[in-house]
Amino acid sequence: MFRLTKKMIYALEAVVDVAYNGRTGPVQSRDITRRQEIPQRYLEQVMQQLVRAGILKGVRGPKGGYNLARERRRISVGEIVQVVNNMDLNKNKIDDLSTSPLGIKVINPLIENLNISIVKKLNEITLQDLCQQAMIEGVETETTHDFTFII
Repeated sequence: MFRLTKKMIYALEAVVDVAYNGRTGPVQSRDITRRQEIPQRYLEQVMQQLVRAGILKGVRGPKGGYNLARERRRISVGEIVQVVNNMDLNKNKIDDLSTSPLGIKVINPLIENLNISIVKKLNEITLQDLCQQAMIEGVETETTHDFTFII
């Protein structure tokens, strides 16, 4: 069953931060922690899973950090949420579905259909969409530069 958890919110904030601030190079986890106020203990384990899932690339070294593994428009919110959801499912193998006749025939299918709808909607939203929204909302980025085009 789909549940919006704090870990999912942290993962989304971290990946959007990488997409929004990582145009000039890798984004360091300490910068993400500072900007988004994400506890370091959550951030590192989530980021490692996102690297394994092919959403982020880890860059080693003193100037290392994280980059997107693909273009912003090719990464959906649904992918990110699914990585975190799978992490939580692996820890909590509890099945929340009902075992009563009414639950099996009516409630469980309702919950399943809702989950499918939620995942479908999340898969329609890309990191590009969220970065554009951040720009519209005036969220500052550390990579914003005043470009002048003088010839």
